[in-house]
Amino acid sequence: MAVKEYPAGKILAQSGQAISALHIIANGSVHASYPGGEFYLKKGDVIGVCELFAGSYLITYRADETVSLASYAYSEAQLPKILGNADMAGRIVASMFRQLQEILDQYELATFDCDNFYHYLMNSYEEYRSLCGKRGISARALPGLETLTSLVLEEDIDSCIGGYYTQLRAFVASKPTRELSADFLRGLLIKTSRDVSAILSVCRVLYDYKSEITNLLMSENRLDFFDLYASLLYKIGPHADESTSVIAAISKMMIQLESQPSIDKEMYRERVAEYKERLADLDKFTEEAAANADKPQDVQEIHDSLNTILAYAQIEEEEAGEFRAAVNSYCKLSDKNGSDDSSRKLRLHITKLFYQIYEKAFLRSLKDHEAPKVVRMFLNFGYMDEQLAGMENAAYLYSIVDRIPSDPSRGVYTIYEWLRAIYDGKKSPSRNEFDTDYQAYVHELKISGKIKASEETAMLKDTKKQVLFELHNMFQSGNKITFGRISSFCPLFSEHNILKDLEKSLVSADKVEETFRQIRAVDFSAYYRDMIYTNPKLGIGKEEISVEILPDLILMPNVGVRGVMWQEIEGRKRTTPARMMISVFQMEDLTNILVRLTGDFRWEMCKRVQGARWNDISEPSLTSRYFDYIQFYKKNRDLSADAKDKIKLNMQKAKNSFKEMFIRDYTSWVLYEGAGSPRLNKIARSILFDFCPFSREIRGKLKANPLYKDTMERYDIKLAQHIHHYDNLFQKLRNIGAEIPPEIQAQRDYLDM
Repeated sequence: MAVKEYPAGKILAQSGQAISALHIIANGSVHASYPGGEFYLKKGDVIGVCELFAGSYLITYRADETVSLASYAYSEAQLPKILGNADMAGRIVASMFRQLQEILDQYELATFDCDNFYHYLMNSYEEYRSLCGKRGISARALPGLETLTSLVLEEDIDSCIGGYYTQLRAFVASKPTRELSADFLRGLLIKTSRDVSAILSVCRVLYDYKSEITNLLMSENRLDFFDLYASLLYKIGPHADESTSVIAAISKMMIQLESQPSIDKEMYRERVAEYKERLADLDKFTEEAAANADKPQDVQEIHDSLNTILAYAQIEEEEAGEFRAAVNSYCKLSDKNGSDDSSRKLRLHITKLFYQIYEKAFLRSLKDHEAPKVVRMFLNFGYMDEQLAGMENAAYLYSIVDRIPSDPSRGVYTIYEWLRAIYDGKKSPSRNEFDTDYQAYVHELKISGKIKASEETAMLKDTKKQVLFELHNMFQSGNKITFGRISSFCPLFSEHNILKDLEKSLVSADKVEETFRQIRAVDFSAYYRDMIYTNPKLGIGKEEISVEILPDLILMPNVGVRGVMWQEIEGRKRTTPARMMISVFQMEDLTNILVRLTGDFRWEMCKRVQGARWNDISEPSLTSRYFDYIQFYKKNRDLSADAKDKIKLNMQKAKNSFKEMFIRDYTSWVLYEGAGSPRLNKIARSILFDFCPFSREIRGKLKANPLYKDTMERYDIKLAQHIHHYDNLFQKLRNIGAEIPPEIQAQRDYLDM
């Protein structure tokens, strides 16, 4: 067999690619990598020998330097003949044992690293809290930290596997290769292939776990430990007693991050450079802060905000005193996110009183067009106390309360604007957490005998009762969910929850509009609904047309990290906007949040349309196809073993929720696949292409990509049929001298998207 040379950096075999040949390294070295590990192959090694019975490569092989390979055609049917050659069999077995040992060593190291990495993270947070406590600063909480636990593998490899292969290797080495039967060698390869697949599957879990911790240490959205420590250093200054400890902790964190394979190297370099530059100028920043400390920032009106709000809401003195005492206790907590019983009860007590005060202040504001600014700060942002918020933050809220960049005409409301729209009869109340709308709620009151029929009619028309329904239900639940850390939720605007610059994190109608535009530039049909159009005068019977209806987005009064898709339609009418909620100050990336909400909407809208048959595969739909795919993925022959392992792992992360699994895939579809970076397996890709197709521009760019060939051809055939139908309809209307109805023209334009 001729030897072929490949340059350094050349991908020799890609993970997921079918194995069709055996490649023996005649010269040079090869880098083998997989999620969670890497090793090197040298002269005499056989590429992919541990994966022969997996059907496809589980590892990616790249030329580390100029490498020469001798390649032999391979199939399972040809293997007995290959193993019949004693020299070839010896090479295969020797290389197999060496590679297996490398993978086992990587697995053991990764297991040890995961345990150490977890304890390092938790110890770092305890140290951070301790440093904050010494300075009387409220420790900030990070989303994701409260749900992180030490790694427990649901399916680990057998502990005996290392010793087993050590003994087996010694046994095989003691025998001449010609004395080992082809059946024994074939069985050895089958057993090894299965074990390697299992080990790599566990290594993927370990890699993902370490990636999760790495993301908590440093991430693009800056909701990370690096920012916690850096912000603390910037706040206390370079000459504080604790600054040496903070700088040392940051340096140790940088060492940890440098060794993590999942870290974005470019992002890491940028963040470290920014930190070093800021550290070098810290004296200057400290001086400027001191110089500006005495400058008035509307302090006079902000001063004593809590009493101003309580007085405006006309709270009884006993209740007001109780609330003041609770807020004062909360301000004094060194750890406002503490999980101890007293902290938890205090937050619950404040939350209960907060909503009572909010209700009274809101109802009074309906008839008061000159409510004080601090009251409007309370109604729109949850602000109540300047010390709790921090004077700088309170001053910023004061400066923007007259110009909050929402816009109800574009479907972006502050919570106050939303509640006002319900009171004015422009919007109906949202469903409650039990999925019951206001009309059904009132009817249930009548059925249960709590109100009379005449009272039911009056309540249905009473917009004050409607807005109270919204205040008691959607508002309270949505506020907690969008905050994101339910166990530590407190509705008061507090400085310790601010993880980003407020001005940059403020959600505006412009930002929302632009983000939805970007999403629809990829998934153009995301917010289109199907309707039936008829026009008997023109001979048009029933035409299915699509109409775009963008969602209403309500900005909840908190500093949060999540969004919630509350309901897909209003009442029972399918041509009404969906309702979504996000925090008015969004600490997470807005694009990621709105993409997730769009995926959630896609799922729920399909369920609404399909009704009880949403998961019935005999009636193909987005939900039924996806449900069938996940339910039976283990039996799907079109999925490789690696793809099945990924699905299993992702389902665990999604807590076995089919909808959450779909949202994760949809997010990858919009953010990565639409940008030409494949992340999904071919089954998930096919389903999403059929029901969430890319725009014409993106389809044109991806047309040459073989991954999309079959699905795109199928889509193009269906699209051509629809276009042909409308072209014939247009010609028919022209023949009778009729104008083309705008609804039909809009549908024809939609088909060109």
